Amino acid sequence: MKLLVPVKRVVDYNVKVRVRPDGTGVETANVKMSMNPFDEIAVEEAVRLKEKGVATEVVAVSIGPSQAQEQIRTALAMGADRGILVEAEGVVEPIAVAKILKAIVAKEGPQLVIMGKQAIDDDMNATGQMLAALLGWGQGTFANKVEIADGAANVTREVDGGVETVRLVLPAVVTTDLRLNEPRYASLPNIMKARKKPIETVKPADLGVDTTPRLKVIKVEEPPKRQAGVKVGSAAELVSKLRTEAKVI
Repeated sequence: MKLLVPVKRVVDYNVKVRVRPDGTGVETANVKMSMNPFDEIAVEEAVRLKEKGVATEVVAVSIGPSQAQEQIRTALAMGADRGILVEAEGVVEPIAVAKILKAIVAKEGPQLVIMGKQAIDDDMNATGQMLAALLGWGQGTFANKVEIADGAANVTREVDGGVETVRLVLPAVVTTDLRLNEPRYASLPNIMKARKKPIETVKPADLGVDTTPRLKVIKVEEPPKRQAGVKVGSAAELVSKLRTEAKVI
């Protein structure tokens, strides 16, 4: 079984995000970039399935600038076998990402696509669902447990009222949630080995996909600073302030 794992290059989650002075977007110059944390969980799950003998090959794919090779190398150091970089500059929206992944699926023929449920930069939470729709495959979103057996995937997923388990006939798409696993740290020997693993580079046009954005960002600005709270002397005063100042009741 071959597994395909998309990984995205994002601003590291430990970095305080700053808006550009002209309000056109988020500042990324001289900022530490990392693999999207949800995608790290997806890579870890794919590698674990390979270690269990369920999968035979793990292919990591990233869509973005040439620097996204760094995130692919991270996936290779964690245990992926090879990588594919779809080199694209600027914003690539979820529908374009899904179309690119569909083309790669057609080329590679994986039985399972495991990906993060969302990216921490745009919080779209849309690509996995779009990909499943384009492929006509079953999908298990927000997975916190994945079991593969008898040509199917049993995915335990988090829902508002608790958890539910769905059975997906392979091939299928699974998106990962935080509680699925804890990603490993790549060892130094594996980091060195990852440098020798192959990364294929292609362009969106090679896959027949137009990545021209359909959305236009008008302005990006910092959220308003939180104001200090106010102490009240009684419940009656609280109700009065909620009614006359906050105007919420």
